[in-house]
Amino acid sequence: MRVLAAGSLKSVWPALMACFPHSVDSLFGPAGLLRERIEAGEPCDLFASANMAHPQSLLDNGQALSVIAFASNTLCLTVRNDVLQTGDDWFTLLTRHELRLATSTPVSDPSGDYTQALFSRMGPAGEAVRQRAMPLVGGRDSVPVPDGRLAAEWLLRENQADLFIGYSSYQTALRQVDGLTVIDIPAAYNPRVAYGCAVITPEAERLAQFLVSAQAKAVLRQAGFGD
Repeated sequence: MRVLAAGSLKSVWPALMACFPHSVDSLFGPAGLLRERIEAGEPCDLFASANMAHPQSLLDNGQALSVIAFASNTLCLTVRNDVLQTGDDWFTLLTRHELRLATSTPVSDPSGDYTQALFSRMGPAGEAVRQRAMPLVGGRDSVPVPDGRLAAEWLLRENQADLFIGYSSYQTALRQVDGLTVIDIPAAYNPRVAYGCAVITPEAERLAQFLVSAQAKAVLRQAGFGD
């Protein structure tokens, strides 16, 4: 069975597949770009996306048999400690115009789309932040994040940016990185990230049903994802 899956699932996927009693060949990348590959005819049994829109698009186009939601996430802000000031919170950091803010690439990567929704929820202040944001990862022409490194850790420690907005499921790992601080974004502003899979072939139905099982949900929760 061949799976194309959102890059944010890469770290939890081995633990999930260890509980699934069938062989799975998995490839990871920005979900928007993976959807385009499937639309262009690339063989795939199941597509796991960090949003529902990409799987639904395949279903609407007749390229999927069904769509199933299986997990959730939120966004968080990671910042280099050397730019922190007394009293800083997520809002003051994002609106400090001298700080370099990196994000994922909208359209190509759902994380970038959720970040754009966050800016919209911030009102007029968010429009200024939107103009400053640099989409450095997850795009068609983005420099790949080196193997074994997280986007936030790589960009900030290599001094390509001062702040990064990414998925909260990475919080546990990022909090172990010297020189970085992870800051929560309040629920009122924080978009709910909904993961969904498109069942492309009948053989993938059993994997889709596993992803919504109690066993899979326990693995996902342990890795920082929500139901």
